Amino acid sequence: MNQKTNIIRLKAVIKKTGLSKSSIYRRAKDPNSDFPAAVKLTETTVGWHESLIDAWIDSRKPSV
Repeated sequence: MNQKTNIIRLKAVIKKTGLSKSSIYRRAKDPNSDFPAAVKLTETTVGWHESLIDAWIDSRKPSV
């Protein structure tokens, strides 16, 4: 990923997607899911690229 992007934490991902914590982690770990993978920040914390979360949300919107 060449573009600079913000990393957002779980609470922001929940707010943006409307998904539960367990749904987010399950989708992020599933290799067959189109949900963005988490980025390890420290030994015990992860985040997500905000641009990838936004793109995933946009891909879920019905086309008109």
